Amino acid sequence: MNKKIARPILIFGMIMVLIATLSNTYAMSPKFKVLVLTERGGQHEGFVVAALEWLNGLAADKNFEITVINHANNIDETMLANYKVFIQLNYPPYNWGEKAMEAFVKYIVEGRGGWVGFHHATLLGEFDGFPMWTWFSGFMGGIRFENYIAETASAKVNVEDRKHPVMKGVPSSFIIPDDEWYTFNKSPRPNVHVLANVDESTYQPSSSIKMGDHPVIWINENLKARNVYFLIGHHANLLKSKEFKTMVGNAIFWAAKEKRPQ
Repeated sequence: MNKKIARPILIFGMIMVLIATLSNTYAMSPKFKVLVLTERGGQHEGFVVAALEWLNGLAADKNFEITVINHANNIDETMLANYKVFIQLNYPPYNWGEKAMEAFVKYIVEGRGGWVGFHHATLLGEFDGFPMWTWFSGFMGGIRFENYIAETASAKVNVEDRKHPVMKGVPSSFIIPDDEWYTFNKSPRPNVHVLANVDESTYQPSSSIKMGDHPVIWINENLKARNVYFLIGHHANLLKSKEFKTMVGNAIFWAAKEKRPQ
């Protein structure tokens, strides 16, 4: 082959290899990183294990990365700067060190990342010798934990804001199985934007533990961070619910300010 022709072909080939290598590297890089703070052991262990298994699968499928921690001890501003989303997977709002609390408040108030919280994240009050975290109570709408359906119950959840991205692909109502359904000293509704409520008349088995107006999924639009709280999150059977998994997947990408891949 003529050297004058071969040289451009060789250069072109090298360029194509470089482009392919860079493309593969870019494709393998996670779109964003998520920190998952979990509560391990106890009655929520089954749900947490099932949720982590599902989250790992979702992350692999949708190209984001999760880091799991089981306590709040090491949380600080430097750590949180690495993550676009903070998932509070049933970890309660107490037993946080001062450094972790300050870093988390900045993360939320200044919108340094998004937040998705579940179930035990609203165990607000004086528990296990710790005082109530007043700021966190305000974050959740000014509520205090009051009671719960200890034996668990299935119930119908009604979506109030079907246009919100967290509710994309979710029907107007659906059944959530085997949850504890916390009640609070008052409804958070005046201070938050409610996405869904539970119809207490549909509890199976029925229960006398009721709130009346009972929001179960909401966001606090008074803070810069995108945030969403799911009161549900007790039993591993939740991970059999298509609606629950759709909402949580939507919530993660919405909180990260990323478009959810199909």
